[in-house]
Amino acid sequence: MTIITYMVRVPIIRTCAHPITHFPTTPPKPTADKYRFQTHCSGHRQDRKMETVDAVELRSQFLQVLRSRRSSDAKIAVFSRLNAAFPILIGPISALLPLSVEPAKPVAEPLYQEIPRPRFSAAMESCPRANITDLKDRLHEENLYLTTEAGEQGRLPVLILSLTEDNPGKRPAVVFLHSTNKCKEWLRPLLEAYASRGYIAVAIDSRYHGERASSLTTYRDSLVSSWKKGDTMPFIFDTAWDLVKLADYLTQREDIDPDRIAITGESLGGMHAWFGAFADTRYSVVVPIIGVQGFRWAIDNDKWQARVDSIKAVFEEARIDLGKSAIDKEVVEKVWDRIAPGLASSFDSPYTIPIISPRPLLILNGAEDPRCPLAGLDTPMSRASKAYKEANCSDNLKLIAEPGIGHQVTSVMVKEASDWIDRFLKK
Repeated sequence: MTIITYMVRVPIIRTCAHPITHFPTTPPKPTADKYRFQTHCSGHRQDRKMETVDAVELRSQFLQVLRSRRSSDAKIAVFSRLNAAFPILIGPISALLPLSVEPAKPVAEPLYQEIPRPRFSAAMESCPRANITDLKDRLHEENLYLTTEAGEQGRLPVLILSLTEDNPGKRPAVVFLHSTNKCKEWLRPLLEAYASRGYIAVAIDSRYHGERASSLTTYRDSLVSSWKKGDTMPFIFDTAWDLVKLADYLTQREDIDPDRIAITGESLGGMHAWFGAFADTRYSVVVPIIGVQGFRWAIDNDKWQARVDSIKAVFEEARIDLGKSAIDKEVVEKVWDRIAPGLASSFDSPYTIPIISPRPLLILNGAEDPRCPLAGLDTPMSRASKAYKEANCSDNLKLIAEPGIGHQVTSVMVKEASDWIDRFLKK
């Protein structure tokens, strides 16, 4: 197994004082200025109150982009203007939005948008679990919907498993995020394993997946629609919005310790974990699995093909619209800028991964993963290492690249993720 650490300087990002519809595609130029994280660690706990304005400003920019394609609510519009002008004083983005929760029923036949339907994951089944003979009987299952915004996709399906306890008190929670074309039910082996060890285990359906899908092509169609209309951000960003609202809900629950909420996911879910943690500091431990990459690096180094192939329909549609005979760098860049503004520029990993500091961050990748090329992480990790060092928390950052592994989750990754979360969330 390869463990990699890096060091280099980190650029400063300036804020924008107005709502953003199309985010600039040119990333800020590196300067001698650095992100300064005046947070400090005390053992495995961090005081995040001292986070400096540079990180807050970039996060505020990202939240403005998320708001730019929400439903047009007067309160959101007012809050957008206030938060753009006073990002530190106003507080969480969703403070003025009512949190709506309604009960749901278990999903009898989950929708998977792939054929053949996946049936079993040896890696997930290998997740460490407590030796409880009557575990199935002691598991408490909750199914519910959160309203994250108006409209059909604003109904967020949530599945929660926990262990029935006589005197549970406040427990740590872990949010799990599925990969492309799957759903929250796919993650049940992980939910059961973590619940057996005393966690509140949480999974959601990402946008246009699971209960938020109606056919085998719902997600693919949503990406094409986003390119055509520019009114949604189904690739990563819309689910990042949901994760902010989910954090609202989880931190209000009486059985969850709001200071001990981890977030993890695989592939698309790994990207959701990355951006969810970037957007919301209430996710205190972060473990993206086969999800972190350098989008700009891939374009500049002609390593974008594998990622494009994973959602090729939208790129083919863009190719036709742009009058190209083949998908090329220009097509790729225009698609990213349209469906996820800033993804290949200001919100790319070199700028957003360092901002997760000083929270514990474990990045798990395959050393041969063509969708997340290891070389594309050199700059993000060097800048993150600098940020964690300045926060006196170098041990809170780790990248593990498993030799000989491509774009797949392995039992080794599952175990490493489990150990990392236990290390920082178990008292």
